[in-house]
Amino acid sequence: MTILCVRFQLPPMYEAALPGLLGLLEEFTPVVEALPPDGALADLRGAERYFGRDAVELASVIRVRALARYGVDCAIGAGPGPMLARVALREARPGVTRAVPADAVAEFLAGKPVTALPGVGAATARTLDEYGLDTLGRVAAAPLSTLQRLIGARAGRELREKASGVDRGRVVPNAVSRSLVTERSFALDELDPGRHRRALLSATEEIGARLRAVEKVCRTLTLTVRYADRSATTRSRALREPTAHSAALTRTAYGMYEALGLQRARVRALALRAEDLTPADRAAHQLTFDPVDEKARRLEETADRARAKFGPHAVFPGTLAA
Repeated sequence: MTILCVRFQLPPMYEAALPGLLGLLEEFTPVVEALPPDGALADLRGAERYFGRDAVELASVIRVRALARYGVDCAIGAGPGPMLARVALREARPGVTRAVPADAVAEFLAGKPVTALPGVGAATARTLDEYGLDTLGRVAAAPLSTLQRLIGARAGRELREKASGVDRGRVVPNAVSRSLVTERSFALDELDPGRHRRALLSATEEIGARLRAVEKVCRTLTLTVRYADRSATTRSRALREPTAHSAALTRTAYGMYEALGLQRARVRALALRAEDLTPADRAAHQLTFDPVDEKARRLEETADRARAKFGPHAVFPGTLAA
């Protein structure tokens, strides 16, 4: 076990602490990959030899230092590769590291649903489930030709490898990606999907205006839903093209929300994060001759001028109690 996947138990909207926590990991290895807003991957192959401790022992030291320096606990998964460490993290909890021994990978994965693998979505899982391939063990035992016929040649090959425990990933050192975030909290736990959608509309309008103000576009949008029991669900989606267009951000946010199927969930807050920001003048933009889209963009320009003159919340719809 040489790879750690760490999720720091940061309070909501406290991601400013993440760079310092990444620095803590870099005391053990320079090979650290940030996973905003609250996680990281760390390759400890060199650290195990240098410190004379295995990854699980080093994980305990990391946890103690995070608590001592930042007052932040963490959940940690450990495995032979990044994918396996991520899967192990799902079973970890603060104070306990979930480790996947290199000689027990197949046994560890066998009974898990296919959605336990990073990157396997609900649509792929439904397709496989229709043919009885509802666990990773069954996927690993299925003929490659069957998987390729169901989900495609490349996807089928990669899925079978991952289900068999073949982890070809690597930790790519990076910095914390720049992002913009906004949150809409409800005064009382909210059951009404209509109010959830109005909150998302308000949030995407704000994110879009802030992006345009700094002349940036984003490539990824992340939605976090926090519930009355303090649990949370986070989903990310890559945009069709880098954008700061509020209507495009709203469509994406609505799509992620609808995919959650919350129904009567008691929601305490909704947060949106625009990630992978790049300068607007460097981003490619698909030309459109849609008059509705062009009208929306002209209205955005007018709204931006109104915000500049009367304040940032001048035209944000339905601002909720914080």
